[in-house]
Amino acid sequence: MSSQTLFLPGQTWSPPVAEQRRRSRLAEVLRGCDEDPAWTRPGLLGLLLATAVLYLWGLGASGWANSFYSAAAQAGSVSWKAFFFGSSDSANSITVDKPPAALWIMALSVRIFGLHSWSILVPQALEGIGSVAMLYLAVRRTSGAVGGLIAGAVLAVTPVAALMFRFNNPDSLLALLLIVGAYCVIRAVETGSTRWLALTGALVGFGFLTKMLQALLVVPAFALAYLIAAPVPLASRIRRLLVAGAAMIAAAGWWIAIVSLIPARDRPYIGGSQHNSILELTLGYNGFGRLTGNETGSVGGGGPTGGGGRWGSTGWGRLFGTDMGGEISWLLPSALLLLAAGLWFTRKAIRTDRSRAALIIWGGWLLVTALVFSFAKGIIHPYYTVALAPAIGGLIGIGATLLWRLRDRLSATVLLGMSVLLAASWQFVLLDRTASWLPWLRYAILTVGVATALLLVVVSRMVRRVGIILASVALIVGLAGPTAYAVATARQPHTGSIPSSGPTGAGGFGPGRGAGGQGAPGARGGFGGTFGGTGTQGGTGTQGGTFGGPPGATGTGGFGGGGGLLNASTPSSALVAALKADASKYTWVAAAVGSNTAAGYQLATNLAVMPIGGFNGSDPSPTLAQFEAYVAAGKIHYFIGGGFGGGGFGNQQGGSNSSAEIASWVQSHFKPVTVGGSTLYDLTQPTS
Repeated sequence: MSSQTLFLPGQTWSPPVAEQRRRSRLAEVLRGCDEDPAWTRPGLLGLLLATAVLYLWGLGASGWANSFYSAAAQAGSVSWKAFFFGSSDSANSITVDKPPAALWIMALSVRIFGLHSWSILVPQALEGIGSVAMLYLAVRRTSGAVGGLIAGAVLAVTPVAALMFRFNNPDSLLALLLIVGAYCVIRAVETGSTRWLALTGALVGFGFLTKMLQALLVVPAFALAYLIAAPVPLASRIRRLLVAGAAMIAAAGWWIAIVSLIPARDRPYIGGSQHNSILELTLGYNGFGRLTGNETGSVGGGGPTGGGGRWGSTGWGRLFGTDMGGEISWLLPSALLLLAAGLWFTRKAIRTDRSRAALIIWGGWLLVTALVFSFAKGIIHPYYTVALAPAIGGLIGIGATLLWRLRDRLSATVLLGMSVLLAASWQFVLLDRTASWLPWLRYAILTVGVATALLLVVVSRMVRRVGIILASVALIVGLAGPTAYAVATARQPHTGSIPSSGPTGAGGFGPGRGAGGQGAPGARGGFGGTFGGTGTQGGTGTQGGTFGGPPGATGTGGFGGGGGLLNASTPSSALVAALKADASKYTWVAAAVGSNTAAGYQLATNLAVMPIGGFNGSDPSPTLAQFEAYVAAGKIHYFIGGGFGGGGFGNQQGGSNSSAEIASWVQSHFKPVTVGGSTLYDLTQPTS
């Protein structure tokens, strides 16, 4: 305001219109819309507080969780070059096999708070709380506070969400970015805004820097919703979508371009590629290879449609099967029913109807992602399904509130009752898969669910208070099973590269359950059973002799004491002391085959350890000639034996043999010694 502004007696100054709108928007986010019930803000705060307890309580019990990413976060906290590229080690020998956006947040946390479990894991928990809050805000714009709270609650207690928001994989950041992107596209649809739509594109682009092509699965739904419902002419809608596409490419492409333009000698090797190429990683190992199974250097694909394979059976039932069902499918049948019902009841609405646009956003997100996950033949893990949780939550919140508002129609109440019946029935099936765990719960859910579904059909004839009580009971029924699984997930630690949710022994695709991957007696071991025996790792699995020592042996924290493909090594204090001795003289205090094997030593010493061959041990980094040159220059002190063997897993898919050649060369030219139960080769003391 100018100092020369004059006011008449009794006149007061008010901020400009733009400032008023800005303040109004801020107030709306903080306290809710004026039409929201009085309990809205306490309800939201209660939901977020409960989510925080679920995601933060006992978080440190998981230790380093996924040591592969924890080691990269440690490296990024020491070296800004490692931070930028997402290197596995601070000496920048090789990157992880993902872009570094999620690592940037963890590495900054480690720089600020030091290297320990909480500094690694708390960022993901906060991302989870933020995801619940943003999903509430997104759904609330079309379905009110009740719809938003339902959606947020569904996301919070989905078992795979409780798993991944307590873990340090990139999936947690990706989920948050895409939910915020959905919120922005909803805002764009409301007014046709170019700014909100461009922000959507930028968020999806940053999601690409988190987990590459998986982030793009939401693009068809976002684009279709805007193209159909934005209140501007068709030509303007198309132009603005092109602007959003340009923003997405810019947000994703700047890092890809820089990495591609920097000469290979001046940057780390691109992990997950066979030719040191970020484009190969993007389009191959992390791209179309996930769909076709043709991933050079990986551990194999899922086989033909409907068939079995190392990554599970593909087909329409995959998301409901024993590997993925307990992670994500609790409310999936109900969400699909509510999507169909919502689209039917809004079929005659005007083109710009926001409820239908929201159904297109969340429904398209769910359908496209579910289709890809169901038929992908390459590497896929059940925890990937956390990407479906926001869409399921959104559809439950929108669909349930829409049918409730139409409860004077018999068809709407019948569909609402069917959605409750579906939820209760499918929860009974899922809980029956772990029949010895809380055996009473499935019967209680089914009994109450059936009764509530029947009563909801006649809710239009009841007084309002009775209807609200019934709706509350229906919500409790719908959340009971996943909440129990989520709490069981939070109560136990999770380590390794393929974690699974639910109670111990609930099945899943990871190497057993809980700390160290132990499974319950008689439980299906999934991947752990195939490659590490049943219940204990390194047991009598088909690959136990190759990757975990002799058949029947047990290891500490992985396939043998030296770690392995999926689990980190657990070095003794004597070995840690040996690695730290004269560490300043060397670029790498040690080298070991495989990223997880090297990660355990690196995290224990806070020093650079070279991961030969990358995650699978199958990347040509370094080659034998390069390794010999490093040794001749005195850059590596020790080679650590053990782990999952030279050559890694990837040779089954055409990967490099460099790690096997290096291991053989070391054994031929250096004498082994045993330190703290581990085999070391002092690379400064050749035998000849």
